[in-house]
Amino acid sequence: MLAITEYSVELIKDPFGILSGKRYEFILDLDVPEDDELHSEHGVYAKVVYKADEERSGIITCDLYERTTHKFLDIDVEDDEKAEFAAFCKDNLPED
Repeated sequence: MLAITEYSVELIKDPFGILSGKRYEFILDLDVPEDDELHSEHGVYAKVVYKADEERSGIITCDLYERTTHKFLDIDVEDDEKAEFAAFCKDNLPED
């Protein structure tokens, strides 16, 4: 499992008001074990767009990047890791 060491969250503005619910961009710094295929000496973070809605909430997108280079890592996040990220985002939504 990937451990989340730090995070930041920001509301994504919808200037036209056409999207239901609110969307937040989470940046999750990850502690990746050396024996994991995701490990990078530059560090790894996940950029997660999370939709918070009364009817349906969850991850819209989840991408991985190298920390220092901001290079996109073309690796799919596993379902259990995505579920962990979704739970983390839900528990850390800002109070508006």
